[in-house]
Amino acid sequence: MKSYASIFRPGSGWAAFFTSILVWGIGIGCFQAAFNNFLVDMYDIDGVDRGVLEFLRETPGVLLIAILALLHKCSDWRVLRIGTLISLAAAGLLMVPVPWMGAVVFITIWALGEHLVMPVRQSLALSIAREGKSGESLGIVTSAINAGTVIGSLVVAAIFFVGTRYLGDCGQRILYNTVWCCVMLLLALSVFLGGRMGEPGVQGRPRPSFYFRRKYSKFYALELFYGARKQVFFTFGPFVLIKLYGMDTKDIALLFGVSAFLTALWGGRLIGRLTDRWGYRNVMIWDTVVLSVVCVLYGFAKDIFPPKVAVAVACVNYIVDAILSNASIATNLYARTLSDSQEELTATLSSGISVNHVITVLYAVFGGWVFDRYGAGVLFASAAVLALANSAFALTIPKRVD
Repeated sequence: MKSYASIFRPGSGWAAFFTSILVWGIGIGCFQAAFNNFLVDMYDIDGVDRGVLEFLRETPGVLLIAILALLHKCSDWRVLRIGTLISLAAAGLLMVPVPWMGAVVFITIWALGEHLVMPVRQSLALSIAREGKSGESLGIVTSAINAGTVIGSLVVAAIFFVGTRYLGDCGQRILYNTVWCCVMLLLALSVFLGGRMGEPGVQGRPRPSFYFRRKYSKFYALELFYGARKQVFFTFGPFVLIKLYGMDTKDIALLFGVSAFLTALWGGRLIGRLTDRWGYRNVMIWDTVVLSVVCVLYGFAKDIFPPKVAVAVACVNYIVDAILSNASIATNLYARTLSDSQEELTATLSSGISVNHVITVLYAVFGGWVFDRYGAGVLFASAAVLALANSAFALTIPKRVD
């Protein structure tokens, strides 16, 4: 506890924040571990369907700046709770057996809540940190979420391991509904814990309704690259494992759990420390250089290696990508150096999410088409090219912003 006290400001409410985020992470872990297999098992979707779904699922991200503008008088803590409650309601709706388009609507509602949480979570993590500890604070937030994901993934793996032995394939709907019930309970607990522990006065003024400034132009450009990079692995990474390698819900849940465990154990906090020590610019450059190699290996593993080795290579690279995704900490720190206040930072981070989702929704449909027509190799090769372009652009960021 003493080490954490050296990172966070006294009276900032960091204990309430991290407790709520940890429980929220368990709920998110349950959802993500079951989500991709749910789509294939219940609706037998193909690459194009997955791309269209992702287009709609990411639409709340594009509209985030407008949605937060409507909530600009709400504190970050209140927005955090509102977003969690929206996702809770969507998890309940997924228990209702509906046609494909109905499921798409429910998943989009889930995504609305999830996207509302994103910028305020980052902003609160920065606001509670002591001077010079911002990167480590963001890293601990990431570790807390990933620790929750480990637990959530293990919960899903246990549900399907036990359930399939007694219910078989005919009980899939029951097993998925059991997962959605767990998600609802966990998100409700997250809201309860955050509210019960109190709300520190870390935000005294309302956020700007809409916020785009020229000084953030490079930050917005980096968010565009990040949106494309995130989209390929988040959407089509698990899809490749399920469609090409036949991994079932238990396998995917365990992979998610291992990935989250390694990130929670040292990945998020390590990258946060490296960002504080080496600077956000260096992290932004080298993160995507390594990512380009990961993308090529992931996309062409099936063509390069024997089947069993290809599965192992794909899983290892999926885990490496999960760890590298924490390097978004560096971009957030860059935005902080340009911001004049906490309220401006929150508005800027939400604007950045909207910007990166512009490319996300477009790349989702494009990626689905490429996946079905040309295969995973070409899709992930395009992601590798974008990663190198990101590194080249990061070289234009000043080494120090005063």
